Amino acid sequence: MDRADRAPPPVDPGFGVYVHWPFCKAKCPYCDFNSHVRHAPPDEARFVAAFRAEIAHMRARTGQRRTQSVFFGGGTPSLMAPATVEAILDAIDAAWPLDARAEVTLEANPTSVEAGRFRGYRAAGINRVSLGVQALDDASLKALGRMHSAAEALEAVAIARSAFERSSFDLIYARPGQTPEDWARELNRAIAEGCEHLSLYQLTIEDGTPFAALYRAGKLKTPEPDVARALWDVTQETTAAAGLPAYEISNHARPGAESRHNLLYWRYGEYAGVGPGAHGRLDTPEGRRATSTERGPEAWLEQVEAGGHGLVVDEGLSRPEQADEYLIMGLRLAEGIDRQRFAALSGRDFDAGRVAALIGEGMLEERADGRLRVTPQGFPVLDAIVADLAA
Repeated sequence: MDRADRAPPPVDPGFGVYVHWPFCKAKCPYCDFNSHVRHAPPDEARFVAAFRAEIAHMRARTGQRRTQSVFFGGGTPSLMAPATVEAILDAIDAAWPLDARAEVTLEANPTSVEAGRFRGYRAAGINRVSLGVQALDDASLKALGRMHSAAEALEAVAIARSAFERSSFDLIYARPGQTPEDWARELNRAIAEGCEHLSLYQLTIEDGTPFAALYRAGKLKTPEPDVARALWDVTQETTAAAGLPAYEISNHARPGAESRHNLLYWRYGEYAGVGPGAHGRLDTPEGRRATSTERGPEAWLEQVEAGGHGLVVDEGLSRPEQADEYLIMGLRLAEGIDRQRFAALSGRDFDAGRVAALIGEGMLEERADGRLRVTPQGFPVLDAIVADLAA
């Protein structure tokens, strides 16, 4: 990861809203997200009414807030009509007024991209779009179960760039048979599109997915560890050289183009999660709460209509639990974590011997301002570093 320091993080990470739209045209074989395929289109008016109710319920829990960011995720939010997006944004603004500079992101698949529809989203209040491109060659797209071609993906990127002031797209690497040379060419092609932000994820085999079944049967092979490490190194070197260094373990951006909503997660800010299967972290008079909603779209809808919300988890987090979450999220960032904030949450500092050992091994470094951050050598073993510090 590029070590260039960016603007210091704010003391208060802010407040955001995550909106989950759970429907997709098809389920990708690697995906374990809460996404559902339906033969008939959902009743969007009915869902809007349910979103309004759940937002009102969350507003009663949080009290007054100003919204710095909104993220429409899924599923495939770009299957929603622009009027549906606008209605949900209006409900959010009524509950927690949108900051004049709020970042409002919508995820989209290239198959659902139309210039006219994107203009509709822009008019509805979307100012940033994130495209699920995933690969830039047709054979890989087919293997990943994607419904678009590479040409369609690049056309969607061009439309997004012209329609919105800010845009991003995702790619998956460490795919079966992929070499570092292949990935370098693909990544340079992606960078040539002039995007300000790239999310670059190593393919992982998630339990319960078709890919997991193929992997266990020996019909799908992921790269060997040395190749996976070489692919990681290519990712860091290529993006940094192009002026899009990693600001988070899988996210790369030009300075100032970072996803402000995702930074809110990683900096352990407060956010309301609304919609089927959405998670949140709310600061209430009773303390910080972990929330999640019913995952099934129809079950969520019925629960909201009956009781005003779809919450199935609403539990308090102790200070040590909050400290652990802050550690897990914050060490993903190139900026690292505030050691004083960790101590204030947990009631203790890190074990000095463990910190010294990790620094000595080149896995961790302490900045002049006291922040701890993982080194480029440490990021490939981030989970082990977090476990060591949390022990």
